[in-house]
Amino acid sequence: MSDRSTEQRQLHLAVEVSGAGRHPGAWRRADGPGAGVFEAAYHTRLAETAARGRLDFVALADSFGPPPADASVLPGSLDAVAVAARVAPVVPGIGLVPTATVTHTEPFHLSKAIATLDFVSSGRAGWEPAVSRTQAEADLFGRKDAAAADVLWREAAEAVEVVVRLWDSWEDDAEIRDVATGRFIDRDKLHYIDFTGEFFSVKGPSITPRSPQAHPLIVLRADEPEALAVAARWADVVRIAAPTVAAAARARDRVRAAVTDAGRDPGTVAVLLDVEVLLAGTAAAAGRDLAELDGWAGELEPSSLRVVGTAAELAATLADAFAAGAADGFTAVPLALPSGLTAIADEVVPLLSERGLFRTGYADGSLRERFGLARPANFYAQGANA
Repeated sequence: MSDRSTEQRQLHLAVEVSGAGRHPGAWRRADGPGAGVFEAAYHTRLAETAARGRLDFVALADSFGPPPADASVLPGSLDAVAVAARVAPVVPGIGLVPTATVTHTEPFHLSKAIATLDFVSSGRAGWEPAVSRTQAEADLFGRKDAAAADVLWREAAEAVEVVVRLWDSWEDDAEIRDVATGRFIDRDKLHYIDFTGEFFSVKGPSITPRSPQAHPLIVLRADEPEALAVAARWADVVRIAAPTVAAAARARDRVRAAVTDAGRDPGTVAVLLDVEVLLAGTAAAAGRDLAELDGWAGELEPSSLRVVGTAAELAATLADAFAAGAADGFTAVPLALPSGLTAIADEVVPLLSERGLFRTGYADGSLRERFGLARPANFYAQGANA
């Protein structure tokens, strides 16, 4: 990540998308996606809008939560990794960071899926590992019961480590493609990871070559102590939730201290604050829109800082929070889609760019490079651990 001591710092800006928006009543809006919420074209348009705004990445939310019993709530969801893989080849520029849970899945499958996404996106892939907390989710698989947070995040830490080791199980030049001898790979440059831990025992190697970024961007939440330790060890980007700018600054300080304690440079880990948004032409109109959503599906309590107002109010809030050291950037979470994302891309971003706080275009390079991160050395390559 670039040196944040420079005189004119620029913030990072991502967006989380899920269904018709975070508010469960958003699907009833006249400008909502309707039945198209389950169609590829809708997700492609969202990514195109985010790319038009030069956002860092789209975070595609996902979980194993079963469909809600409440008929007023949008039922079901699509697989985030599959959606990202569909969008990646047709929408350039934008980073794609799907959530993929680790609690009921195998790290071998996850490593392959995210590496594949990195290939089809030409180095714009990320991954947000998550845990499954409920017995309802556990019952969908039937292999184990729900567990406490400390167990879930210990398992998550192992899963992330296995995935990273599998990404490294092919050296960069393992593919030799020697037509004359008929040798496609150099077997000496494929490595068994031989991992044995509390939850997993994985021999490896992967069956997928090392991807364009080597390690797709790892994004982790750090809202609870058990998750903070995992993020401090493995995250390239840390997401936080906080109700106020002051609380966000304290949370960022905790993340940076934990990263330091894990033996890493906190200057290489960006902390992004979630900001729920509902925008309209006036603050009064935005307030009426929120009241309508709450009337349809019940009041949704804010899960982090929330801005219900105009594009100018959101731009000012982000600028002030950034200046106060509350975060290195933000993940906007629209309460309603696609209108919320359109307003961010077409109205908020220009205001931030005018202040010199946000880019005016995409530079060449990978998603990791967008965050100032180098291509990591291969753990198994000779001399990499010297």
